[in-house]
Amino acid sequence: MSIELDYALPSATLCDYVTLFYRFRADVPLFEDMERADHAQLRLRLTPGGARYRFVDGYEQDAADAHILGPTTGAFKVTAPGPVYLFGAGITPAGWAALLGNDASSMVNRVVDVAEIFGDGIGTAIGRLAAAPDLAAMVACGEEIVRDLLYAQPAEALDFVAHVDAWLCAGPSPEVADLAAATGLSQRQIERKCKALYGAPPKLLARKYRALRAAVALVADGTSLDDAVGRGFYDQSHMNREIKQFTGHTPGQIKSEPGVLALLTIAHRYALGGKVHPIISDT
Repeated sequence: MSIELDYALPSATLCDYVTLFYRFRADVPLFEDMERADHAQLRLRLTPGGARYRFVDGYEQDAADAHILGPTTGAFKVTAPGPVYLFGAGITPAGWAALLGNDASSMVNRVVDVAEIFGDGIGTAIGRLAAAPDLAAMVACGEEIVRDLLYAQPAEALDFVAHVDAWLCAGPSPEVADLAAATGLSQRQIERKCKALYGAPPKLLARKYRALRAAVALVADGTSLDDAVGRGFYDQSHMNREIKQFTGHTPGQIKSEPGVLALLTIAHRYALGGKVHPIISDT
């Protein structure tokens, strides 16, 4: 089975809106795997065939070749007829505001056809991506696509997202009161803005990134299961439930037999430490 995943950094002018660009190949008759909870995604499949997602709430949805995957609050299963070749971009919460502008919580754990939002012109862009000779050329094309789709410069969202991302990275179980103090907003305002930009309230975000950070540590840092419990979990069973919820694998599985997609995602993103925000590389 041949599966490849490559990441590339966005340019400085787009890093507020895009986490990473990526190219994915799976030379298999049928691709099936679990994906971890993550930021929203723009996915452009270059070999036709679409995909089917089964989300953490049990909802199943078919996706067009060009689709946006909303923010996810739990691990989800993806199934796609092969061979699969796609180009994608992670969408930051500020990118969500700049690209879509609607409430992210309305699309959490769901997909939408890109053409329904941006029109049919995306087909021409997919053709350019498919003809690109290498990842660098694909990224250049991807950046052009994103710039064409941006319709807003959400200064307020950028400021709020910077505070929330820093808060999420400040400790394993950050207090909402600390975020309120940093932003000058009430806890009710913070919850509303987090739902609108991240798709989830702050307490759920803290759980999500605590679990993802622990999962990365188990694989990339060689952290033991006992030491991982000390990363903000009450006990072993609490850690097991949380990591399973957000990655689709138990800590033991993450440690000893991670899925191909999980292993590639963790290894490649962790290697970008120091080049991207820790909310990307460490989770």
